[in-house]
Amino acid sequence: MGRVSASSSDITSRPRPRPTTATMTDSSKSVDMDKALPEEANDVEKDGSDNIASNKNGTEDDKFPTGLASWSILGPITIAYFLIFLDMCVVSTAAPAITRQFSSLVDIGWYGGAYQLGNSALQPLTGKIYSHFNIKLGSVICATAVSSPMFIVGRAIAGAGASGIGNGALTIISAVLPARKQAQFLGINLGLGQLGIALGPIIGGAFTQNVTWRWCFYINLPIGAALALLLALVKIPEPTTKLPPRQVLGTAVKSLDLLGFMLISPAAVMFLLGLQYGGTEHPWNSSVVIGLLVGAVIAFILFLVWEYFQGDGAMLPFAMIRKHIVWSAAGNLFFLLGAILVAEYYLAIYFQTVLGNRPIMSGVHLLPTTLGLVIFTMLSGMMIEILGYYLPWSLGGSAAVAIGYGLMSMIKPRTSPSKWIGYQILYGVGSGAMSSAPYIAIQNLVSPPQIPIAMAIIIFCQNMGGAVFLVAANSIFTNGLLKELQNHIDEIGVDPDIILRSGITSIRSIVSGDKLTAALECYTTAISHVMYLGIGAGVVTFAFGWGLGWVDIRKTKQPQAIQANPAPTAPNAKEGVASTGEKSTTA
Repeated sequence: MGRVSASSSDITSRPRPRPTTATMTDSSKSVDMDKALPEEANDVEKDGSDNIASNKNGTEDDKFPTGLASWSILGPITIAYFLIFLDMCVVSTAAPAITRQFSSLVDIGWYGGAYQLGNSALQPLTGKIYSHFNIKLGSVICATAVSSPMFIVGRAIAGAGASGIGNGALTIISAVLPARKQAQFLGINLGLGQLGIALGPIIGGAFTQNVTWRWCFYINLPIGAALALLLALVKIPEPTTKLPPRQVLGTAVKSLDLLGFMLISPAAVMFLLGLQYGGTEHPWNSSVVIGLLVGAVIAFILFLVWEYFQGDGAMLPFAMIRKHIVWSAAGNLFFLLGAILVAEYYLAIYFQTVLGNRPIMSGVHLLPTTLGLVIFTMLSGMMIEILGYYLPWSLGGSAAVAIGYGLMSMIKPRTSPSKWIGYQILYGVGSGAMSSAPYIAIQNLVSPPQIPIAMAIIIFCQNMGGAVFLVAANSIFTNGLLKELQNHIDEIGVDPDIILRSGITSIRSIVSGDKLTAALECYTTAISHVMYLGIGAGVVTFAFGWGLGWVDIRKTKQPQAIQANPAPTAPNAKEGVASTGEKSTTA
């Protein structure tokens, strides 16, 4: 096998957004792909050159804006990243109040699931069409919603906008900063994103308690408008010469794999609706539920067949999915983000409904989870760079997640704070410890031209996991609560249907005294059943973790240095996967 030759400008000059930092650290060194990389990384074409081309950053820096001009572009992007992550988690502590306003306890899973579904469904497409979607539109609909379905639609549009804004931000970063500076800046962005995850529940609780939950979404409007105005007034350099608009439109439409999108999106929606309706709106054996689930399976099979025949032009190329490092990382992130969101949403319900916390205090009580996640996401990334091995972090983290969720499944209305704080720390630390491993594995073991495609796939799966887990958790919770209420109807003395059609925290106004104690026991049992999802997620991620491989990345460095490791909730992906066939080297 030969060697790969590429300069940092070769890697970063394409007009496609970047899902992660991939820059040259030593352009004077050659890399022996046979010796340095596992089988997956040997797929890149060779040009026979013995040395990496010389780095031209010194002469190219003059092409990029500097000083105030640079930060007038990068500043709004940094704030936009924070808002995207904040929007993902701000609903967790506001959701109980929203269900009370709309009398829609059974819809609570969709308040987060719709956002994740919109984000994942458009992930492979928004690299080229991100300018057509704006997170502000979804925020307007959410803030002005007068019904639960209207609110859910708004969340889905906001998720789609988040997907597009994230991809657009990465495009701008690559146009504004030279390659050697992109790692540091992306690290700052991702760090602020993690801060959004930590502050989201507290901010959502503060708005809900002191003003109205609608301000969780109104807040996006003035900030988003100011950011858009600022970006409109500054000149953003174009990294490449643009084709005429007619040619660009024709090429983009052909490469978007719109049919694939039109097959996978309804498949996901039908599957999630089947989970939503089963056992609550309709019996599991009803024609509606069976029809939705069967329709989802058929649409998904058609999607797979279409993607197979599309080859490298597919939205999710089979050639990439077949790589064990890719499907292992994708499976890992699918279950990890699902577990993280389930904990955040349903512990907020436990704190507000069972313990009677105010919204803002429920956000404070979630800090052991979010701080453990934030701190150990950054710490694990740094330690992996130093020690070289990511597999121990992945396996240890997944074990901690499973154990932490197992302990949380035993909570009762009178469980002491010291216990549920300790349980949260355990699975928060575990989630953070394992979150960097899939990204680092992809960045180090997949050949450079294929990294964007692999990243698009794993981030698509990650966001889809969040949607599936939240809706599945909603089904488990509502069905479990209904069963418990029916079993204790004599003690509670209230029709279970009345409780299910009220807000999730309305139970304290419906029943009181000893009847309330019995009702809260029913709520706690239903929440405990939801925690079983987290146990399963920890076990499955442990299995997927082995697929990442026992590799010392210090000995397998490709000609790119990854200095910023995305968090598990990073919403960005590479610009579409239609460019699968593109090659950065020649045979």
